[in-house]
Amino acid sequence: MHRSADVVIIGAGIIGASIAWHLASRGCGTILIVDSGQAAGSGSTSRATGGFRAQFASAVNIRMSLLSREKLLRFADEVGEDPGYAPHGYLWVAHNDPALQGLRHAQRLQRDLGLTEARMLSPTEVMEINPAVGPNGISGGAFCPTDGFIRPMKMLEGYLSDAGRRGVELAVGEEVRELKLDDGHRVGRVVTSRGEIDAGIVVNAAGAWASRIAGLAGVELPVTPMRRSVAITLPTSRLPDEMPMTIFTSDGFHLRVRDGRVLLLLPEVAREDPFDSSIDDAWIRTVLRIAQERVPTISGLTIDRENCWSGLYEMSPDHHAIVGPAPGVENFYLANGSSGHGVMHAPAMGQVVSEIILDGRSSIDVTGLRPERFAEGRLNDASSLL
Repeated sequence: MHRSADVVIIGAGIIGASIAWHLASRGCGTILIVDSGQAAGSGSTSRATGGFRAQFASAVNIRMSLLSREKLLRFADEVGEDPGYAPHGYLWVAHNDPALQGLRHAQRLQRDLGLTEARMLSPTEVMEINPAVGPNGISGGAFCPTDGFIRPMKMLEGYLSDAGRRGVELAVGEEVRELKLDDGHRVGRVVTSRGEIDAGIVVNAAGAWASRIAGLAGVELPVTPMRRSVAITLPTSRLPDEMPMTIFTSDGFHLRVRDGRVLLLLPEVAREDPFDSSIDDAWIRTVLRIAQERVPTISGLTIDRENCWSGLYEMSPDHHAIVGPAPGVENFYLANGSSGHGVMHAPAMGQVVSEIILDGRSSIDVTGLRPERFAEGRLNDASSLL
């Protein structure tokens, strides 16, 4: 089967869908999304826990979040689907002065960029914001009430439905096997398990699989998959759905409530095979122990072992996205390496990438996300949990 498209987007997760919708909404020509999965969002999007925040420690991530938030507020009107944006807040809990200073330093930048509602908290205020948090050793915290939660699959469905109405085609169960270059510096054809596609522009939105796709065009892309697991409790009324996402800076343990169940998360030791989706029982015991120590209210809750799940982050070396034209391949664009922030930044990512493709520049400053920064030695500071 031989096809053609003005734009071929590789990856039908929320970032690829957002890019397609934004291009189509501006009247871009024929757009085809290709994905090897059997359904859109079957990679990382469907496994996301649905957090949204603007509390970051880098200017570019704050800008991306603020743009995404603007677009979330217009999402139902513009896209036709409720994104589930619920501003219940993000609460950061610090147990020592250096961590508290890090939160304070980040918050100064946040407020300078317009996130004026973010504020620092005393230990007493931390427990007022989330009374379930145990008081032991808390130095203080940070809170932003406009952070909160979103519904990743609802957003994906909204983008794809409206994009389809605008003429975007979706091909799932179709693996990209080769990118054929014309004159060594331009992708002319995308070869898939179903045939060849003549392409005017190709966008890599393949998530945790992005480095393989980039390699097909001879582009070295420093994106590696990282496994993240979620332990989920049986239904409970001990914590309200309106509880803010609560994150402990000491080790990244965090929890939220979704649909009457508590989701518990703790960074894991890197696996030899990150694509191994099994859930480690020892990890579940560890995360449950930590949860009960820090949030005593949930002591005695039972983990729903059968419904725990894991997914993949697409990590870049500096934990920031890689956005823009691929060096050396003039019609190949990268939208990769979001490092756990892909769903929350997807609305902004779609706008930014579409602007770069159609206008040659973006409406917000995303210089810090340029693919060339790695070769130039201009990496973003990735030392902070934020």
